[in-house]
Amino acid sequence: MSKRHLWIASTLAIGIVPAQAETIQVTIDKLVFSPATVEAKVGDTIEWVNKDVFAHTATVKGGWEVMIPPKKSASLTLETAETVDYFCRFHPNMKGRLVVAP
Repeated sequence: MSKRHLWIASTLAIGIVPAQAETIQVTIDKLVFSPATVEAKVGDTIEWVNKDVFAHTATVKGGWEVMIPPKKSASLTLETAETVDYFCRFHPNMKGRLVVAP
């Protein structure tokens, strides 16, 4: 194989590298998850940033729960393609949705 062909082959191989996982931030401020709905992919990480002065959770009924301390952040790496609704266990009126694609 000539050097030219090797260069073309390596250039094409670089183009098929899978997309890197992302970190998606959800801000909590004044008892609101923002954005309320997040679209993500398996392998992405959701990071909740709590700007309130009290603790919150991101809780899926019958599933997982993430504790988010006041003025801190907490995260979860998504492992399953699914759509889930979550809420704060301490403030049930706070609601969010994750739409996770494969």
